[in-house]
Amino acid sequence: MNKLKQANLFRSELIPVSGKLVERYNKCLQKLGFAKTKLTSFSIDGIGWSPEIAEEKKETYYLNNGEANSHGIIITPLQKGLPIYNPFHSFDKELMKLVFKTHLKKIKNITRDSAICIDFDQSIDVFYEPLDVLKYKDVIINFHLIDDLDKAKATQLALIKTFNKDYNFIDENLHQKIVASAKKYGDLRTRDITLDPIIFTTDSFYTKAFGGVYLLRNFISPILIFETKEAYKEAINDTTYNVLMFHISQSELIAQLRDHLIIECNLTQEVITDRYIRIKNFIFSEHLKDTQHPIKDILNDNMLFKSYLNKIDLKSRKKVMSVERYLEKKSINKDIKIKDIVDEEFYFSLQKPHSSLRANHQDLIWHLLVNVASKDVLFLYWYDKEQFYQIFKTWDESTQDWVIETICNNF
Repeated sequence: MNKLKQANLFRSELIPVSGKLVERYNKCLQKLGFAKTKLTSFSIDGIGWSPEIAEEKKETYYLNNGEANSHGIIITPLQKGLPIYNPFHSFDKELMKLVFKTHLKKIKNITRDSAICIDFDQSIDVFYEPLDVLKYKDVIINFHLIDDLDKAKATQLALIKTFNKDYNFIDENLHQKIVASAKKYGDLRTRDITLDPIIFTTDSFYTKAFGGVYLLRNFISPILIFETKEAYKEAINDTTYNVLMFHISQSELIAQLRDHLIIECNLTQEVITDRYIRIKNFIFSEHLKDTQHPIKDILNDNMLFKSYLNKIDLKSRKKVMSVERYLEKKSINKDIKIKDIVDEEFYFSLQKPHSSLRANHQDLIWHLLVNVASKDVLFLYWYDKEQFYQIFKTWDESTQDWVIETICNNF
């Protein structure tokens, strides 16, 4: 990962946390029902998730109380606009954008000396079976302040009201209570620290629950796509709902998504794009072993590319050049079929969200597509960074250099 860090491609926008902020963060953890961290310094992303604490706790989603109850922590307004590096839902980024858009001024006020715990409540206490994800509709974003700052304000106001009544201003015990509250919390009388709940309505989305599930709505019937076979097998035995269900590895999934106008692919148009070249180069790199030249040089130099293309076995060569071979043959014989020439994985990797989809739906479908066929290293980095980081470790150093160069050249 050092190469990615040096290129600012590995969690480069985390906020460092130390000193007093650690204490506030721990208070949030305790308020949410979790154990405090023993770390004296760490870093957080836009939703308050820390990779260091996740490693310490040996639990990636340590801010979740079960798969149905996710949370966030705000200890500084600087979290506004930051990436969420390991979201549990595809809409987590939108949730946080809504939080800061609605309450930014109050967040700045509160985090001067306090912190905010966020409860994302979708009115589901516990998941029991995979099709429970269909119950997702409205997410109510609730806020809780550490040290019960909002309650302390109410107490202060009550004390002042009592103080101003009749002759209570001479009550020494009342004086002491007011002074003690002021010393502990400061003067809260005029501070606006009330964060009203926000309602976020979900649409199509992805969740890490049940090993990973995509829920595509707004079609004749909902479409569920499972990443684990266990959850898929359990779901197809449930006849409660009228839904289409697939496992992500099923080849018929792509055909169904095309039929529903969710994805599209015109090979004639795709073959002239930078994306096509990038995917073809990566697929080629998977067949290069014990090369005399760095992978990066082979993929960037046309003469070396041709040289090594002729060195790999015929089956691999046909796979790498399958799209161009198909288009060439298609120009001669209109009846030739894609599946007879083009490698299936290569073809799947060239799919893209249908142009009619809204921007947020396109992002979701890109996330799906890079996991159906992880051959576009740039889009994999853009749309599923954690998956990218895991796969990056499996590549040899020369391939890693080409991948880093490819990503950096597209910023």
